Amino acid sequence: MDTAPGTAEVSAQVKVEGVWKIFGRKPREAQAMAEAGATREEIQSDTGSVVAVRDVNFQVAPGETFVVMGLSGSGKSTLIRCVSHLVEPTEGMVELCGTELTRADNATLRELRRQKMAMVFQHFGLFPHRKVVDNVAYGLEVQGVDRQARQDRARELLDTVGLEGWGDHYPQQLSGGMQQRVGLARALAVDPEVLFFDEPFSALDPLIRRDMQDELIDLQMKLQRTLVFITHDFAEALKLADRIAIMNDGAFVQVGTPVEILTNPADDYVRAFTQDAPVAKVLQACSLMRPLDGRTVEPRWPQVSLATPLENALPHLLGSTNPVVVCDEDNTPMGLLHGDDVADVISENRP
Repeated sequence: MDTAPGTAEVSAQVKVEGVWKIFGRKPREAQAMAEAGATREEIQSDTGSVVAVRDVNFQVAPGETFVVMGLSGSGKSTLIRCVSHLVEPTEGMVELCGTELTRADNATLRELRRQKMAMVFQHFGLFPHRKVVDNVAYGLEVQGVDRQARQDRARELLDTVGLEGWGDHYPQQLSGGMQQRVGLARALAVDPEVLFFDEPFSALDPLIRRDMQDELIDLQMKLQRTLVFITHDFAEALKLADRIAIMNDGAFVQVGTPVEILTNPADDYVRAFTQDAPVAKVLQACSLMRPLDGRTVEPRWPQVSLATPLENALPHLLGSTNPVVVCDEDNTPMGLLHGDDVADVISENRP
């Protein structure tokens, strides 16, 4: 694709600047009231318009998992529809993989959806009359990939998401968790650079939901895609995110890493979420590890993986002044986990 001068290298795969979404007949009046400090209720009463998203700005780096978290009605689902351009923003700029969506024509948008981006929704949207393998291969079919090649790719992805041998079944023969895995495989089939998730696991029971979260973490470590993930569950946000944006009344209240959100909540709204967060269960060793900075790793120091929960690393730290070595999947040391750092985070978040 052609790029403007200075944009050959995309430092952020998603850029959002000054995005507003206002539903109603008087969006300009509503925006002016919002900028003057009026509440959502006051604006709706005076103009009949609803400010769903107000002046949101953020960027997502390649390979980053950016989670937008908020309660029902906070505007998070409307935001992701604006960012993916399923909904036209009232005002603002959205750029995806170097292309400005808010100025793109329909042909460019179609091509981006076929090649660069994919979405996974809470409701799976599988075709009931198509076998699982054909559901997964649908995006490749739209791209014009021949049947054998797309089926081979679909079965490979079904293996990746733990559904080996289920390709010739129909969606109604699968459980809810299995159907969501099919939806994830379908999104991955077109090899997108950016994936948008709109509360994909919220309809699943807790055990299956946890399994799907673990599955997504494992896949992200292997594939390193750029993810924008919407949820109302703070524990889920903590578990999945590289960075979290907490949303309220259409605006971002705080953006930061899970550790930053937990240890330095911006206001009482954010603090209310952090008080009951299962910090030791949710935060992983990679969240608190310090860089090696050339330090020699002693063979006697215990090792944990990047995704090890802090509660599983604690036994190695109790009663010892030695750090724990945090390793990647190839057992290569990536950082050091120190007992003082873990204790500080856990003590800060006790009610």
